[in-house]
Amino acid sequence: MLSALMTAPVFAETKDKIEQYQLNLTRGVTDISADVYDMHMLMLIICVVIGAGVFITMFISMYFHRKSRGAKPANFHDNVTVEIAWTVIPFIILIVMAVPAMNLLIDMEDASEPDVTVLVTGSQWKWHYKYMDNDIEFFSRMATQPEQISGKLEKGVNYLLEVDRPLVIPTGQKVRFLVTSDDVIHSWWVPDFAVKQDANPGFINDAWAMVNEPGIYRGQCAELCGKDHGFMPVVVIAKEPAEYDKWILEQQAIQQQAKEEQQRLLAMNMTMAESMSMGEKVYNANCAACHMPNGEGLPGVFPALKGNQIAVSDQPKHIDIMINGVAGTSMQAYAKQLTMSEIAAVVTYERNAWGNNTGDLVQAKDINAAMNGQ
Repeated sequence: MLSALMTAPVFAETKDKIEQYQLNLTRGVTDISADVYDMHMLMLIICVVIGAGVFITMFISMYFHRKSRGAKPANFHDNVTVEIAWTVIPFIILIVMAVPAMNLLIDMEDASEPDVTVLVTGSQWKWHYKYMDNDIEFFSRMATQPEQISGKLEKGVNYLLEVDRPLVIPTGQKVRFLVTSDDVIHSWWVPDFAVKQDANPGFINDAWAMVNEPGIYRGQCAELCGKDHGFMPVVVIAKEPAEYDKWILEQQAIQQQAKEEQQRLLAMNMTMAESMSMGEKVYNANCAACHMPNGEGLPGVFPALKGNQIAVSDQPKHIDIMINGVAGTSMQAYAKQLTMSEIAAVVTYERNAWGNNTGDLVQAKDINAAMNGQ
């Protein structure tokens, strides 16, 4: 996947380097984003002309009618003509601005008749993409190395704006984005598409884009969503339709292989040593940031797993929390993020590490049974 990211068209990468210091809006790579840019420039010009006219008139009046030139202040209270003029003229200006703006907003909101539909789900702190027309879904996580963030390594060109699995869409086709969240409010933002849509838990908002040029386009979560808000990038690769269709077939094959592998693993039993080894890796990658590598958590923020009642006695509850998460907390649901074997391994690890020593050995079939309510 990373190799595909590196070999994809780099039009947007070059454009980013050129425009990284610009102060204006980006023109983008969709017709809508170009229209937004043009509308922005129109409004800016109108505001500049109005502002310049007002200030020039004010300074001319101050200069030629100052006291030192012998000017005498007028003594009047009402002027019907002036009052009508400063009411009618701004009204006409607002109408001139409102009509094209309204038409553009209508076009931006018209997500009907899409060629491709993608469900975008924000999750602390990553994105989940599901292609509604195909049996394809995956998580997209930031791929910037922790050593770059801590300053141990030099920061890369796309620091904090690179992911392990980018979203892939076709060029020249209308792509509808259904945007939601499974925890807190996020915001899916890709400037080059003129798309910035809030992801609200329990609601689905939509947006759309038709990308004209193949390339790599980057964005970020634009809503403060927690401690790792700054580590939630968006990367979209736009491919020519033929290349996109080829990618879809490859992903379908990969996901079918994954399902077959999962079925094979359901019939296998891992030893305690194998489960503890895998579980430690899964724990360090997904759980240690909150619960700490030593399992002692952060008092008052994240509970300790060492000696925790659930981790040492209530195995069904422990499995349920790993599968479904805990509503209203930072504990995520891992049913879609980890395989059943990985969930089984990490539960086994947490129930036997740091002196918990329950002796419980959870297998993938136990997780499958819990997911299916058996």
